[in-house]
Amino acid sequence: MFWIRPLVMPLALLVDRIAGDPHSRLHPVALLGSFISLWGRPDRYPVALQRTVGAAMWIATVILFSIPFILAEHFLPWFVILVAGPVLLKSCLAWRSLEEHALSVERALGAGLDDGRLEVKNLVSRDSSGLSREQVLSAAYESVSENLVDSIVSPLCYYTVFGLPGAAVFRAANTMDAMLGYRDERERLGWFSARADDALNYLPARLTAAVLLLYFAARGRFGPARECLQRDGRARPGCNGGLPMAVMAGGTGTRFEKPGVYSIGPGDRTLAEAGADILSAARACTLIVTLLLMVLMFLALLVTLV
Repeated sequence: MFWIRPLVMPLALLVDRIAGDPHSRLHPVALLGSFISLWGRPDRYPVALQRTVGAAMWIATVILFSIPFILAEHFLPWFVILVAGPVLLKSCLAWRSLEEHALSVERALGAGLDDGRLEVKNLVSRDSSGLSREQVLSAAYESVSENLVDSIVSPLCYYTVFGLPGAAVFRAANTMDAMLGYRDERERLGWFSARADDALNYLPARLTAAVLLLYFAARGRFGPARECLQRDGRARPGCNGGLPMAVMAGGTGTRFEKPGVYSIGPGDRTLAEAGADILSAARACTLIVTLLLMVLMFLALLVTLV
């Protein structure tokens, strides 16, 4: 049923744009998060065992979350997969919600700085109590730029290569990193999750940065985008997230800032001015990557038929 795979991808994005992210405890990722919460408490394990437990439970969680996707891919008839596949793949994506979260922060700021600070806490783990208006917007649009990889490009890439199980494995791995991959009391338990997420996002992050460079080149902004990538691509901790953020900041002429940690971009425009351009670039990148991956899947199908 490899020929169905390219068709499922755009249908999944269509489902995402129509339905968004349902706030339900029965959503697959919500159930995944609940399971991670059950075992992801460092105080339940001796310190000496936390790294081993973290690695073992990473494997167990990935397997459990992937089972329905594996069964669907291998046992459902093609006409059912054509309907169920987009829904399952959509559960591993978050395109529309990225925009909605950023816009919700904008609306909250319209009511007052304290409202904006409170709203942005839903997106980022940093202390928002002392953030300025521009720093609140930075946290929101950083989330769009960084999660363009985590929430869209990476799951689509792993779906392209491994089908629905590939997208499921990535979503489980990324969710564990989001919940456990911090340098606090969770560090030992989440070390494997953090390293696995870095490895899985390595190529998709670079693909995202390359596609964004092409997008900004078409808009006459290749020079500033490339310059910012070269200067600030490593300013953010981690080997992946800073790349799309730097291209996005340079291409839109704005600045992303986490006080005391990093500053990325020239800051020629405020984020209030550049926000719409950031969302447009994220949409364009999503569609370009989808088209590129579909073409690659069709070419692979042709090769197998020759």
